[in-house]
Amino acid sequence: MNVAPTAIPDVLVIEPKVFGDSRGFFLESWNQRAFSAAGIRAVFVQDNHSRSERNVLRGLHYQLQQAQGKLVRVIAGEIYDVAVDIRRSSPTFGRWVGVALSAGNRRMMWVPPGFAHGFLVVSGAAEVLYKATDYYAPEHERTIAWNDLELAIAWPLAGPPVLSAKDAAGTRLRDAEVYP
Repeated sequence: MNVAPTAIPDVLVIEPKVFGDSRGFFLESWNQRAFSAAGIRAVFVQDNHSRSERNVLRGLHYQLQQAQGKLVRVIAGEIYDVAVDIRRSSPTFGRWVGVALSAGNRRMMWVPPGFAHGFLVVSGAAEVLYKATDYYAPEHERTIAWNDLELAIAWPLAGPPVLSAKDAAGTRLRDAEVYP
């Protein structure tokens, strides 16, 4: 597999080795030994699967306690996946990185603990799978506004996003509870 840092070095894009022939393809989406050798020493405790329609924007989510690292991949369609560094002590605090993930490019993104995460569906629909390093804890979940002007995330919107009530009420980063 090929592992490449993004503009925020802790966020990684993983391109698995794909073995394909006339029957289809095979790839390893998780191999603890290989990922550990690449610097991802995560222990995953939960797998999540979501399906969303075009222009659905989910995020930017994080858990203040029980912080989750996430290994994100798409098995149908395409998303624009975003990670925002919300570790106040980090030199990249308040910066974001966005990556196109699709069933076609088979890339994955590693979003370590300490980041807010969200995605926008850019295809007709998309199915997203992600592994998490800690359990979902709704009492600790927080949401940063997807359209925070200070973050200025360049979402590739094709119209107004479809948001949950929770995501529509997100907090600006400057007012959010963040990691030390």
